[in-house]
This record gives sequence, structure tokens and C-alpha cells, in this order.
Amino acid sequence: MGTPTRFPSGVTNVAKASDLGMFTAPDPTKNHVYFNDFDTYVAGDWTVTSAGSASAAAIADVDGGAITLTTDAGATDSVYMNKLGESFQFATGKKMWFKTRLKVSNATSSIFVVGLQITDTSPLDVTDGVFFSKAGATTAITLEVEKNNTATSSAVGVCADDTFLTLGFYYDGVSGISYFLDSVQVGTSAVTNLPDDELLTISLAVKNTTTAARTLTVDYVLAAKQR
Repeated sequence: MGTPTRFPSGVTNVAKASDLGMFTAPDPTKNHVYFNDFDTYVAGDWTVTSAGSASAAAIADVDGGAITLTTDAGATDSVYMNKLGESFQFATGKKMWFKTRLKVSNATSSIFVVGLQITDTSPLDVTDGVFFSKAGATTAITLEVEKNNTATSSAVGVCADDTFLTLGFYYDGVSGISYFLDSVQVGTSAVTNLPDDELLTISLAVKNTTTAARTLTVDYVLAAKQR
């Protein structure tokens, strides 16, 4: 069995003569990074919009941390969440990354959204963003690249009841957004409708399509942009 390579003096990705040239770890200022493992949930950090008196978001008791959005049992009940503060913007020459791990309790009779969007109390019909979406009456997941209410949609794969999967995308800063299912690239979207004129934030959403409560459980979410 192999052993790890050790660098007792540290590693770096900056020039020796720079301000962090002798720093013993990679320069953390090279990327703007938001990562939430949902070990805690501060309601004041999010705008939460719900339909149905029992619809709510709460930390789940699972190994590794997670947040669960739970709807009430009405046919159109929902829970929508936007992180306060729009702090990511697509820009030419700047790479961007997004990744999440999630599951939905019922893969057919629910709608969900997760990704980067403008702040909107209805993320399911937002006008600008790059995000993963699943419509009702289907298990198919798509990547939406949307600007000013015009979207490029790309098929990503399918989900199953109560089964975790990972979704991710990578913008190369030039001409394409590669998208991933369970860490395997499944395609590349054009950037014709890249929302580069808007600041974006993390959005999470789940909605019923039948009269039963549904849950969207998000294990973690990562968004990052090259400075």
C-alpha cells in the first residue's frame, strides 16, 4: 500500500519574491471560494420563501452534515432559498466552478433547482443564472445557462428516489461550460446565454407536483471563481 508524499517545508503556487512567497500552503487569495458543508444553518444568512405552513429548511442528522428542504403536502407547496449577498459573476478570462451533492425524496413528483442565480424569491422561473434543474413528471436533470430569460438547456442525466448524486460545472473563462454527473463529464454547453451582466448567488429550491410532502437534501455546495 502506498504512502503519501510529504512536503515538510510546505508547498506553494506563487513566486518566491511575492508577499506569500514563503507561505507554506497554496495562496488562498487566488480564488474566491464559498463552501458550505451544512454542519450549521443560520437562517439569517438566507432568504427563505415557502408555500405551505409546514414547509421549512433545517439541518439534517446525517454523517458529514446536510440541510433538508421539506415541503408541506399541498400539490404546489415549496421551499426556496437564496444565500444573502450576490457575490459571483461570470467574466471572460476568469474560470469558475460549482459542485453539489444532493438527493430528492421522490424523483418524479417533485421539481428542484440548485446552482448560481440572481436573487429571486421564485428560483424555478428565474431570468438569469447557471444552474441544474429538474422539472416535474420526469427524472431528467438539465443544466440551464440563462441570460435575460433566454436559456440554453443541456441534458445532464437522471436522478432516482432518495439517492445521492453529485452535480458540477466548470466555466473555462472563454467559450464553454463543462458539466458533470457523479464527477464524470457528460457534456459542454455553449456560453451564448452566459449571464455575465449579473451578480449571482447560491440558490436551492424544491416544489411538489402532487399532494405529498417532498424533501431535497443538500450535503454540500461549492462555488468558486478565479480572481
